[in-house]
Amino acid sequence: MLRSKNNVGCPSHETATPSNDVPRIYLAGPDVFLRNAVEIGERKKSLCEKYGFEGIFPIDVEADMRGISKREAGLHIGQLNESLIRTCQIVLANITPFRGPSADVGTACEIGFARGLGLIVFGYTNVRTTFVERSVEWLGTSVRRDRQKRARDANGMVLEDWDMVDNLMLESCIVSSGGSLVTHNAPSSKVFMDLKGFELCLEKIKATYPMLTSRNY
Repeated sequence: MLRSKNNVGCPSHETATPSNDVPRIYLAGPDVFLRNAVEIGERKKSLCEKYGFEGIFPIDVEADMRGISKREAGLHIGQLNESLIRTCQIVLANITPFRGPSADVGTACEIGFARGLGLIVFGYTNVRTTFVERSVEWLGTSVRRDRQKRARDANGMVLEDWDMVDNLMLESCIVSSGGSLVTHNAPSSKVFMDLKGFELCLEKIKATYPMLTSRNY
């Protein structure tokens, strides 16, 4: 997700030149939709710097949208986000449930993209309940139990239940990449602004990969 830029043209790909000695972390998540998205991005980047990383927040970069349709602009933003991810060594994803029982679908896509590139992926959520618990609550009275006691929705489809906080592929991508997932219960009023889980992730990254913050990286 990048901010549109209607008055000034941007350089090709609109991406910053990676530093030679500071590892870059792409900060994925629905934070970009917040009213104070810029402020949250700055707070996250400051925390990254505290732990020896350079945080890359998607809306840091402005994209030139002049003279193109909304669909073309959307495709352009997607390509730019992919370009930003390619300049990073790590993706740190906020998978706090967004507009439903699961993570933001764009963030999920970026996790998969990063995994496909062979990057290290870490994640955090500010809601500790399991995916199936949230799904049952979200679907309400339409949920039924079959003879094996499995929960099914109104279409008769089984609700995923692997004792995970979200879809199994998300946690699988994170763990298989060499990363880990942090769960944290934030107050409901601050569920998208509480950065305790985010900072715990940075601590884990530094502890797991201390060589990344060495001058010889």
